[in-house]
Amino acid sequence: MSAERDLRKLLSGMRPELNEGRYVICTLPDTAAVPAGLAPVATVCEAEGMTLVLHQDEADAAGLAYTYTAGWITLRVHSALDAVGLTGAFAAALAEHGLSCNVIAGYHHDHLFVAADRAAEAVSVLEELAARSAE
Repeated sequence: MSAERDLRKLLSGMRPELNEGRYVICTLPDTAAVPAGLAPVATVCEAEGMTLVLHQDEADAAGLAYTYTAGWITLRVHSALDAVGLTGAFAAALAEHGLSCNVIAGYHHDHLFVAADRAAEAVSVLEELAARSAE
């Protein structure tokens, strides 16, 4: 499957999927390695430390602090890494509904982390955007 670059096709083919569970974003001061026993969804190494995106239960069991609990939405369209406009379009649609969004680009898909208590609403907003883009 080749990656899509056409914005209209990207938007109409998003197929947002809400993953099971609640996720949190934590930070650790050491960027050397992920601590044993943790299986993060994503990691980002910054000058200030390592950011981990983890299932909330896993963070709680490890005693890690966090301030944000999210639902994880995967856009099932295979977006090209150099595609232009997809992030802006879905971010604008979510913003119109007062929904913040933290985005991580994987090789095949974009992954959105939205407020856990509004995750189903965010999926609906994205589905509406996809439907409008298909017209």
